[in-house]
Amino acid sequence: MTQGEPELPEPTGRMNQPPAGQPTGPGPTNAPRPSFPGDTAGEGAEPGAPPVPPEAPQRQPDNGSGRFGMPGRPLRRNSFLVGFTGGLGALLAYALFLGLRNAAGLLVLVVIALFLAVGLYPAVARLRRLGLPHGLAVAVVTLTLLLLFCSGVVALVPPVVTQSNQFIEQFPNYVESLRRNETINELVERYDLMERIERAADTDTLGHALGGVLGGAQLIFGTAFRTLTVLVLTVYFLAYFNRLRSLGYALVPRSRRDRVRLIGDEIIMKVGAYIVGALIIAVLAGTTTFVFAVIAELPYPFALAVVVAVADLIPQIGATLGAVIVSLVGFATDLPVGIACVVFFLIYQQLENYLIYPKVMRRSVQVNEVAALVAALLGVALIGVVGAFIAIPTVAAFQLILREVIVPRQDSR
Repeated sequence: MTQGEPELPEPTGRMNQPPAGQPTGPGPTNAPRPSFPGDTAGEGAEPGAPPVPPEAPQRQPDNGSGRFGMPGRPLRRNSFLVGFTGGLGALLAYALFLGLRNAAGLLVLVVIALFLAVGLYPAVARLRRLGLPHGLAVAVVTLTLLLLFCSGVVALVPPVVTQSNQFIEQFPNYVESLRRNETINELVERYDLMERIERAADTDTLGHALGGVLGGAQLIFGTAFRTLTVLVLTVYFLAYFNRLRSLGYALVPRSRRDRVRLIGDEIIMKVGAYIVGALIIAVLAGTTTFVFAVIAELPYPFALAVVVAVADLIPQIGATLGAVIVSLVGFATDLPVGIACVVFFLIYQQLENYLIYPKVMRRSVQVNEVAALVAALLGVALIGVVGAFIAIPTVAAFQLILREVIVPRQDSR
């Protein structure tokens, strides 16, 4: 050691010992260095060896303070836990079923309002393109819908009230005529009809009759409430249509959002065109029937026109149903008038099927006749006449999805 160099401490024997697990003595000079995270090929690795990916640091389990011993392994899923989870899922599914069943009436009203909003939105969009604000366009469409509804009520209610009043006024005369009839008197004496009538007219019968009257009043008020609910929901759907549509598209993954938006807008446009076209055809059928009823001097022509217009909204069988009702009224009036009604509806239905319908529905989805009939029958079986009305737009939307999504996917496999 030269002068000026610091004196280093002598290494102890403990530090000179090799680490545990390594052999003592001289080893091979070409022993590979152990690889560490971050090493690449050529740095601490054998030549030609693939790069070693860095190992993620393993998180040590939290064993606590150890005061209460070491925790054991997690519990395995035993049969009791699986059965309890399955039972809980079954209970939740049954509760969901009960909720949907109890709210079925309200859900039907929501579906009706949604379809009306989809059908009326093209009119709102057209008014907006003309320069009207969104709120004013919705108000104009809503007032038009209210006007049509009030016209139908005004057309149907007065005939029913008038006929009921006439029957009540003439009822004593009918009873007196029956009393003067010798055949009726003989039948009353032979079969003791008066005694049976007195026995039938007891408290229970009157209670049932009163219940029927209350049920009729409940039906009237319930129908008015449901109609008002549909109207209010339709107005709300029209006012917030763009927001609801954007919210629905936002629920789709971003990678498929553009395609879903294009297909959804196409469905909305086609279904809206169908509903608007069906309303136009129904109004035209009602107007034509009103003109014919006035010329043929049928009773209550406006009411008959409303019946034909409403029946014409039912696909496949609606036009025939309206024609049968008006023809029966015509035959009840006079035989030549009834024959004229049959001839008129035969000619008009041919014009509607081959001239009016193709012109009005050229922008809507063309639906297969068999599919339309099956859908209408299923709709009637599920939710009544409303189901028949919304069956065709539903089939049209499904047909578009089938043609644009499912069939191309199957062809690409």
